[in-house]
Amino acid sequence: MRPQLVCLHDKGEIEAFLRRNPRLHVYALGDLDDFFWPYTTWYARQGRDIRALVLVYNSPALPVLLALDDPPLAELEALLRALLPLLPRRFYAHLSPGLAQTLAIDYELEPHGRYHKMALSEPARLRAFDTSIVVPLGPADRDELLALYRESYPDNAFDPRMLESGQYFGLRRRGRLCSAAGIHVYSPTYRVAALGNITTHPRYRGQGLGTAVTAALCQSLLRTVKHIGLNVHAENAAAIACYEKLGFRFVAPYEEYMLYAK
Repeated sequence: MRPQLVCLHDKGEIEAFLRRNPRLHVYALGDLDDFFWPYTTWYARQGRDIRALVLVYNSPALPVLLALDDPPLAELEALLRALLPLLPRRFYAHLSPGLAQTLAIDYELEPHGRYHKMALSEPARLRAFDTSIVVPLGPADRDELLALYRESYPDNAFDPRMLESGQYFGLRRRGRLCSAAGIHVYSPTYRVAALGNITTHPRYRGQGLGTAVTAALCQSLLRTVKHIGLNVHAENAAAIACYEKLGFRFVAPYEEYMLYAK
């Protein structure tokens, strides 16, 4: 059967494809959860089976496209070419290396850097860290957390709805929230989580606080999920070293772009 462009609506069919490499597709698997599903559109190049898959997350602020796979990428390139007339005029994209040139046919690309996908591969390492003074954060801590992000991480992607998950943790010094770690995606149903919005106030950096809150977060997540992943800028050596110390390992490179229709 000749492959065709289709819009998928069957969660089971999408999940089966993503489970071929769950560590690469942690974010997409999490977006199958009912909490995120209404914001998603899934496109596939499909013959008798799915050849390639692209997710468009329809964020109210800015759509985000995820086009990720292991090489060779010919099927994913073909899918992106077929999608060009259907894509928003302005969106953000996470792309496997080499795919940007396909979108450059119709879009101006603003590079935002090269990133690493990492996955928690050695969870036993988490036991080495003292998390006794780390506390859970919830909806009541929203304003305090927002204040921390304004001072230490203004380019965050924090969605206050995620505080309802119970998977945000913080550490206070002298009554002030000075470090926090949370999630971008969390799904006990699909047993995946993606870490995000991890920061420490500049005044308190270099003391291991970020490591402690991230360790506490991972320990909590492992009670309900199997795969924990994250994205980190390839040039952020300090963050990569911290994640490796916690038991995370490199999965794949990818690139981020802002795209504007020509």
